[in-house]
Amino acid sequence: MAAKFPVKIALPASIRATTRIPFLQIVKTAVAMLIAWIIARLLLPDELPVFAAIAALLVVQPSVNQSLGRAIERSLGVIVGVMVAFVIVIAFGTNSWIVLLAVVASLLLAWSLKLTPGSANQVPISAMLVLSLGATNADYAWARIVETILGAAIGVIVNITVVPPVQTGPARAAVLGLGNEIAATLDRLAMALTSPQTPGERNALLIEARLLRPMEKKAEAALTAAEESLTLNPRQTKHRRVLTHDEALFGRLKPLIARSLGMTRAFHDHYDDSLLTEPTMTAIAEELRRAAHDLRLLARDPDAATAGIPVLTAPLVIKTPDPEHWVLLGSLMADLGRIRSEITGDDS
Repeated sequence: MAAKFPVKIALPASIRATTRIPFLQIVKTAVAMLIAWIIARLLLPDELPVFAAIAALLVVQPSVNQSLGRAIERSLGVIVGVMVAFVIVIAFGTNSWIVLLAVVASLLLAWSLKLTPGSANQVPISAMLVLSLGATNADYAWARIVETILGAAIGVIVNITVVPPVQTGPARAAVLGLGNEIAATLDRLAMALTSPQTPGERNALLIEARLLRPMEKKAEAALTAAEESLTLNPRQTKHRRVLTHDEALFGRLKPLIARSLGMTRAFHDHYDDSLLTEPTMTAIAEELRRAAHDLRLLARDPDAATAGIPVLTAPLVIKTPDPEHWVLLGSLMADLGRIRSEITGDDS
């Protein structure tokens, strides 16, 4: 008899997030829904406060700014949806087919008003809920609108009051990681300048350098999320200075990405074994190592002064190279000079 093994059911990657949302957000959402339900039940005892609970559920977001935006979207969508349902009930009665009519009318109205996706989706949903629960008079319609606004307001208040989320930590890690990877790219190029390179090694060098672009996008997205998390956040004063430093550092790193890629590409395209006989290549490699060292100091602390560190200060002595190497050496020297200016902050 064949052995039976438990069957593991794996969800498709397309419906799973790479990480779980913070458990605190789950707690805040539950608290907001509970408070919204209780208060709406006390103020509007005639119906179950479904709209208030749903509003609170949708409004609690990773940032206070997102919560406020979602509250506005949610409230606007409900107001429009409830009004559509109420008008259709007055015009056509309470037949079952009017639900489909309300959905179509809601979609067309949201489209004509150019509502945001959040509001546009909420309009037909609200219309269907109101018709399903019994929108037979104006008092019911207005009560649902008040209930929704109440739930949305409670969601925003809970998100502000209970440890409003701050995303400066991931942003700082992404920016510092980008700076360290640029430094590693310069180190790898310095090593390649002074040792024989096979075509495969040169291709690997270029591929690794190109990975800076995805890291740049990741850091930029993290900074945007951090900025949004501080908007309307009562804790923003404490974290604003750190974010300002990280944004300034990112601004200095972006040009270095282009320079590092340019130098690596030039070396990849113009390499030949005779480059190892050029005395200037050794000097350029040494300056690249110093630049990498300086960049790591800069990435560690945006306020650190680098002017007193004896790197990138000794002038390069360029001996007349082989005419075939002028293009590569000129390109490397030009980008090296720009890298020095970006790291030291000296644009002169």
